[in-house]
Amino acid sequence: MLERSQVREAVDSSRGILRLEPCWVPRSFMIPGRRLRLHPADLYAFGAERGGINERWFSSTTKAANGPLTGDDEGLSYVRGENGQRFLLKHAVEVAGDSLLGAQVMEREGGWNVLCKFFDNMGPIPHHMHQSDEFAARVGQKGKPEAYYFPAQYNQLDNNFPYTFMGLEPGTTKDDVRRCLNNWNQGDNGILNHSRAFRLQVGAGWQINPGILHAPGSLVTYEPQVNSDVFAMFQSLVEGRFVDWTLMTKDVPLEHHHDFDYLISMLDWDANVNSEFAKTNKVFPKLVRAREEMNECGYSEQWVTYGTGWYSAKELTVFPGRTALLTDAAAYGLIVTQGHGLFGPITISAPTMIRFGEMTEDELFVTADAAMQGVRIENKSAADPLVMLKHFGPGNPDAEPLRPESQTRKQ
Repeated sequence: MLERSQVREAVDSSRGILRLEPCWVPRSFMIPGRRLRLHPADLYAFGAERGGINERWFSSTTKAANGPLTGDDEGLSYVRGENGQRFLLKHAVEVAGDSLLGAQVMEREGGWNVLCKFFDNMGPIPHHMHQSDEFAARVGQKGKPEAYYFPAQYNQLDNNFPYTFMGLEPGTTKDDVRRCLNNWNQGDNGILNHSRAFRLQVGAGWQINPGILHAPGSLVTYEPQVNSDVFAMFQSLVEGRFVDWTLMTKDVPLEHHHDFDYLISMLDWDANVNSEFAKTNKVFPKLVRAREEMNECGYSEQWVTYGTGWYSAKELTVFPGRTALLTDAAAYGLIVTQGHGLFGPITISAPTMIRFGEMTEDELFVTADAAMQGVRIENKSAADPLVMLKHFGPGNPDAEPLRPESQTRKQ
């Protein structure tokens, strides 16, 4: 049993910055895109029957929902201390969340209510949606909004389908979707005939709220989201692979597994048939401060996920040979995508190749106190930028000004 004193010791010894082990997650219904820097011999490290590893989860306190073969700690991040001690970040938040997130956040949120990941596929994911809080609560879960950003450092290759079908074509009717569900076992059920594909843009992103159908394409995607793994697949065949009906109903009450009216009611209909879907949902980076001011201080930082109270994310670049002092108003998880240097007292580096089960120097968790006091970040290279992505949980004060005045965060 993890003790609060153990967490405090780890926090104090590293000045509030915790090193995390890589957390790999397989998906049986996808083909790995092979760009997560995992050694090719380890792509099926969970076993061929579990599928290939196509996701890496960051600062995760959320267990993966991968069916009956899911491991006890699958999807959960481990903290690795300098002395080799390791414990689950989930357990650390449970016993000492105030020391990690701050007392006010723990009182308001009850935990680290965000999950972030890279996902990397050779082709598209089936057209699917994530339930809202209302529908997820009926199976003891919570709803799942999510955001996408496509980092250049992981996207030298587009792979097979750098497009994402999103929503439904305006004019689509619920009867159209009902026919698709009824044709599930006849091969391709035709759901994509009622949707539109958007070309994915490296350096930009999207916001996808609960209830919106989407079939993410083949770019490596940085995905901040609410810490939930609920979904319902609405496409029966993708790239010739059959999608089992159980992936439609895994987060649906048993009595509604073949209730088409109920399944369709999970969709946010107006959001799906929105005629200005891209205008409403596409996200472009916003500079955190004036460019000239940041350049003078040796870095550049931009918001890559914003506009919602569920989560937010930044991309930080420290210029070659420079040192910058960065402050943030909330705890955050971090993944280094390029370069090497020092993050406070801790060595960081972006790996070229990772063996399954081995440690890296590219992932950290920064406590609220450390973030607010400021972290000194030094780029040790004279030529290579030091680039990292930082994801924040609900209610980050720094991100609040970027939210539309009309929006309120759903609980």
